[in-house]
Amino acid sequence: MNGGNYKIRIMQIADYPKIYRLWMGISGFGIRSIDDSKEGIERFLRRNPETSIVAEADGEIIGTILCGHDGRRGCFYHVCVKKEFRKQGIGKAMAVSAMKALQAEKINKVCLIAFLDNTVGNQFWKRVGWTFRKDLNYYDFTLNEENITRFNQIT
Repeated sequence: MNGGNYKIRIMQIADYPKIYRLWMGISGFGIRSIDDSKEGIERFLRRNPETSIVAEADGEIIGTILCGHDGRRGCFYHVCVKKEFRKQGIGKAMAVSAMKALQAEKINKVCLIAFLDNTVGNQFWKRVGWTFRKDLNYYDFTLNEENITRFNQIT
């Protein structure tokens, strides 16, 4: 899928250095020490080889969606677009591409988690028609204390 001066395509592990550079350049972005390492992303992509998406412009990765499923429900992780490329339809094009990939695998529903203080992201998801759920609570349990989340503090 093409639009403007960018291309939407399936994420490959060879993209990792560029993806990681993008993630490190986004203020407030949470990076996990193990899950977001090259090995962690490689494991994720082996399990989900057709559903994770990148947006690329002039050889640079400008957007990502890690997308996977458990056979029942899809989930988006690490959805981002480089600041200077926002408001050009790139995020929506990536989401549509990832959702089509999920549909091809017979997945009928997709979810995502956005931090409360991610104003830009929360506004985006509401604007493009996603449902904000008020009827449930989200719980998690840490199985590996060494998998530490660090948030980028870029001004």
